[in-house]
Amino acid sequence: MAGRHGRALWPVVLAMYAAGSGGLATHPRGGAQAGLVARAIRHSTFVLHAATVAAMNVLVTGGAGFIGSHVCERLLGAGHAVWAFDDLNNFYDPAIKERNVEVLRALGKKFTFVHGDLTNRAALDALFGGAKLDQVIHLAARAGVRPSLQDPALYQRVNVEGTVHLLEAARARGVKKITIASSSSVYGVNAKVPFSEADPIFSAISPYAASKLACEALGHVYHHIYGMDVAMLRFFTVYGPRQRPDLAIYKFARLITAGKPIPVFGDGSAARDYTYVTDTVDGVIACTQREFGFEIFNLGESQTVALHELIALLEKSLGQKAIIDRQPLQPGDVPITFANIDKARARLGYNPRVKIAEGIPKFVEWFLQQR
Repeated sequence: MAGRHGRALWPVVLAMYAAGSGGLATHPRGGAQAGLVARAIRHSTFVLHAATVAAMNVLVTGGAGFIGSHVCERLLGAGHAVWAFDDLNNFYDPAIKERNVEVLRALGKKFTFVHGDLTNRAALDALFGGAKLDQVIHLAARAGVRPSLQDPALYQRVNVEGTVHLLEAARARGVKKITIASSSSVYGVNAKVPFSEADPIFSAISPYAASKLACEALGHVYHHIYGMDVAMLRFFTVYGPRQRPDLAIYKFARLITAGKPIPVFGDGSAARDYTYVTDTVDGVIACTQREFGFEIFNLGESQTVALHELIALLEKSLGQKAIIDRQPLQPGDVPITFANIDKARARLGYNPRVKIAEGIPKFVEWFLQQR
């Protein structure tokens, strides 16, 4: 893999940041910042590997968000220069994303934050024109099945039109390598489990899922016509530190600790393939290390957990019982998600390690520290 656009992201041996807590305490922004960075490092996505590194310039859209900030952190730790592009919208409290940006800035690496909107082609052109980018990791999107039912046009505009703008900006500047986030939602109500990348997926049941299907189609178009190297990643219910507050695990933890009822839609038997964020980031980074032409990969844990089991794990980790508020099933929800990850194992070396029984206590530790 030669050339500026084909250089791989090889892992690097990472030193302990700032020689431990002593280095953090001397951060010029003071003790509060040191505490912020220290907590971030305890829950970081840094991994230690022995290898040489080909430093690259990488754009991460949605870089201030949950998964995006972890991806940025991993890239920075490996010695790459990172541009995070995010509009800091109010889908949830922008202050949460701003704190993520501060954590990334405080690492003292080659990090640039760009406040911008995917639907603004001029903003993307300015970014690509000012930075000699090698790869793009496209994670930015309007997320969530249920919110998409309330404003489907917004989801199409941001997720589909925004992705076209990004692909066009990359094409105009000769950036050939792009990794794009899709979703397990594209499988809809799939009678066959576990879900495989080869399964037919023409029955989306939410505007969000439809927008992600459109993005997958666009990725194939830009590979076929323009020769771009595109990996589409179908994420399966990612959780962990920095999780969005609208997602079930975070929402349930907040309500349980407040002594308030948690909404349970249906009888609690709905099952999800919960994936710890460090495992998801492993898959994302692996895609940057290889060329595919065009490929789709499931990134899940390949293990299903029923909703009532998830609640029991949260109760155990929090040391409090949940108050259950039974509600009817919601339109757009699916009864199960379950990833077949054979392809990702074979082609990416993807090997998820954090099982739900270990991941929930990790999440709860982080959650309690934020209070």
